Amino acid sequence: MRFGRTSKAVGIAAIAAIALSACAGNSGGNTPSTGAAKTGGTATVVEVNAFNTFNPNTADGNTDINSKVSYATHSGFYYIDNKLNVVHNDKFGKMEKVSDNPLTVKYTINDGVKWSDGTPVSAADLLLQWAAFSGYYDDADAKAKTGTSYFSYAGDNTGLSLTDFPEISNNNKTLTLKYSKPFADWEIVLGGPGIDVPAHVLAQKAGLKDTQALIDFFKSKPRGDSKAPLPADPKLKAMSDMWNTGFDTKTLPADPTLFLSNGPYIVKSMNQDQSLTMVRNKDYNWGPTPNLDEITVRYIGSAPAQVQALKNGEADIIAPQASADTLDQLKALSSQGVTVDQGNQLAFDHLDLNFSGPLADQNVRTAFMKTVPRKDIVSKIIGKLDPNAKPLDSQIFVPQQAAYADSAKNNGSSAYQDVDIDGAKKLLNGATPEIRIMYNKDNPNRVDAFSLIRESATKAGFKIVDGGLGKSDWGKALGKGGYDATIFGWINPGVGVSGVPQIFKTAGGNNFNQFSNTDADKLMEELVVTTDRSKQDDLQKQIDKKIWDSAYGVPLFQSVNVDAYSDRITGVKLMPNQTGVWWNFWEWAQK
Repeated sequence: MRFGRTSKAVGIAAIAAIALSACAGNSGGNTPSTGAAKTGGTATVVEVNAFNTFNPNTADGNTDINSKVSYATHSGFYYIDNKLNVVHNDKFGKMEKVSDNPLTVKYTINDGVKWSDGTPVSAADLLLQWAAFSGYYDDADAKAKTGTSYFSYAGDNTGLSLTDFPEISNNNKTLTLKYSKPFADWEIVLGGPGIDVPAHVLAQKAGLKDTQALIDFFKSKPRGDSKAPLPADPKLKAMSDMWNTGFDTKTLPADPTLFLSNGPYIVKSMNQDQSLTMVRNKDYNWGPTPNLDEITVRYIGSAPAQVQALKNGEADIIAPQASADTLDQLKALSSQGVTVDQGNQLAFDHLDLNFSGPLADQNVRTAFMKTVPRKDIVSKIIGKLDPNAKPLDSQIFVPQQAAYADSAKNNGSSAYQDVDIDGAKKLLNGATPEIRIMYNKDNPNRVDAFSLIRESATKAGFKIVDGGLGKSDWGKALGKGGYDATIFGWINPGVGVSGVPQIFKTAGGNNFNQFSNTDADKLMEELVVTTDRSKQDDLQKQIDKKIWDSAYGVPLFQSVNVDAYSDRITGVKLMPNQTGVWWNFWEWAQK
């Protein structure tokens, strides 16, 4: 499971510097009971970002809203509850570790589980996910600029790269993986929370007869070797290109195979940059059964506008990028039956600096970091919301984690507690670098952070260019160049450690600023095969320090989670990870 980008500022685990190591298993197949909740009805949910792809697993598509829509429209072997337990969905199938030496995991999909076009979900779908997530066929050498990288997976492939080609049963229902080493995140690396991309669709688009032909094709291709790269395989390239971009859209595709569901809901309509509506999948019975017949998602970046929509009855559930004013406005709606939930989120906002262009020089990066008014940013954006809030001093941990205090004490973050304009000027030595900062210009909190950074950095001689992009465009622009620094947020699943190499490993799936550190890479390779949690913490502390020593950028603050909902809807429960209130959408019910 991967870190996810968010336009919100609360809690985390899916993408950048935070990796929570607790992974509590739940061996039962029980799903939450909805009791006597009313079935039928509708709900409108407001989100900050705008939907833009039916494949949230790509580096471009890995934003919170894409993942939430996928979560409601797809299913798999597990989900994560709001206590950060991994809950197995035995109605979908069985995922079992059948051996520790070597680590062997067997996935079996139940009969009756199918895509919304009637095609059974099969081991071929899992094989496609494995092919995309593992990087098995890649033979690219970034330094030599040779070979090919096929699937643009947002997550880290270190764990799955330890596997051989999977064993698939004759009935195409079971897939078995064998690892060459232990792997900490084996339970969450494949097959969930949802299997998003249908293999039979990709096979057809690539000119293959059926999923068996896809299996045979994958089986015939050798593991990629960057030391002996081969010419790009045309069929594999066509297939991966389709996986990478073929499901991207801001409007409902005319081709229904591009938005197939195997989960509780099916997308019915889309209004570009405005809203998306999904309706109940009437065939679905292989997981938690939802109460509502229809859910509409509206995209509203402004917190006051979200509150107004809730007040006017135009929204039932909102999850705004909150401020103290937002909280006061929401509490004023208590007489209308509005409930407000607040807590720490596993997410944080951060400023990342590119290791190229004017910031290729570490002295220039360090100078820029010295100008960032982190305390002012915290005070203006979340200070009133959380009077105890302080700048975040780790790229890996958040304050609720036991390892945070020790890591923050020793990682070098103390050098950036206060703005040091004179120190920045000294490092620049008269230079006046032009720095373009990219951010979501439709997110008021990001606008405020940009404005404060621009004002301070200008005093040291930097020339700041506004590179703000719209709510459905900023995520796809990450890593594409055209900017020197960026402000955004990472939010994580709350389990596992693979989010660390996803962001910080050389050529990692979400390594957008080209950070590369040989020692840190070695530590991350050790991290993903380490199952002892105390040792995981020790390794992550060392990685944290390597990141700070490299002048990577600065974390700004941990996000505060604020959700609000009307008395028209029941079953809404606070969740600290990237799934947010959606984690138990099947329990939502209309009174």
